[in-house]
Amino acid sequence: MGFCNLLLLTTVFLTLWFTTSKGEVKPCDFPQFKHGRLYYEESRRPYFPVPIGKEYSYYCDNGFTTPSQSYWDYLRCTVNGWEPEVPCLRQCIFHYVENGESSYWQRRYIEGQSAKVQCYSGYSLPNGQDTMICTENGWSPPPKCVRIKSCDMPVFENAVIKNNSTWFKLNDKIDYECHDGYENKYKQTKGSITCNDDGWSDKPSCYDSTKICGPPPPIDNGDTTSFPLQRYIPSSSVEYQCQSLYQLQGNKTIICINGEWSDPPKCLHPCIISKEIMEKHNITFRWEEKQKRYYQSGETQEFKCKNGHHLATTQPLITICINGQINYPTCTKSH
Repeated sequence: MGFCNLLLLTTVFLTLWFTTSKGEVKPCDFPQFKHGRLYYEESRRPYFPVPIGKEYSYYCDNGFTTPSQSYWDYLRCTVNGWEPEVPCLRQCIFHYVENGESSYWQRRYIEGQSAKVQCYSGYSLPNGQDTMICTENGWSPPPKCVRIKSCDMPVFENAVIKNNSTWFKLNDKIDYECHDGYENKYKQTKGSITCNDDGWSDKPSCYDSTKICGPPPPIDNGDTTSFPLQRYIPSSSVEYQCQSLYQLQGNKTIICINGEWSDPPKCLHPCIISKEIMEKHNITFRWEEKQKRYYQSGETQEFKCKNGHHLATTQPLITICINGQINYPTCTKSH
């Protein structure tokens, strides 16, 4: 490098350092931005910061445009940095909306601009508004009207409301009051329901308090399949299940009728085969491959006399387990 060139670069550097240290003028860093690029001949990075007033021509990627919406434009180094601050903006085209009114000519919007959408009756944009915004990633929300979730007027049993509407949108609420002598399942005379995604939040009914049931009755060796409540409205049902090996007898489901529960089921005891008792009765399993120690009530087991013994009672060699009891047959030694 020649002495003159070195002197020139040193002078430029000192001048830039002096002016920025005084807070007067700050040069720009080499421009870097999204969704576009400088023209080839201007894309080479200089050896020193870009001075104030310098311009670079650039263009935007497909789907983006300059703030002036021209094919190309200039980036300018100013005292406040590069202008425009966002060189390439998303370009959104609005020419059709699903389930709504649409025009047959295309209209272009740039990032930050909004467009009104007119949906058909009973439809709306997903956010419940009527405006879309052109963002860096495209339309938000997309130009698609969806059916508005709604609820029809429910049937109120033994209750009154003060609302004349017949159609309710999502999150609408209805207050109701029970007739005299009636209450809802929460033991209250007033209540409210809300229109949710899957319909009304509760059944708006009131009941005669004398026909509401308390907790379901407990049973030995079993329990309800759901956590018991303190109050159950008429026609409510509860299901029972038994512990392992216990056999359910009766209806597993009980119903609340006129303030009383129907009869609950029973859980019958299993039978435990005792080898000591088998030795005492001189019997063994008829089929070795079918032997087991535990049997549910109602299951059968077949025995046989031990070698050199014969059946000494009228009790058959095939027995049945009945609520934990087995009548073992007896064999005696043959003479």
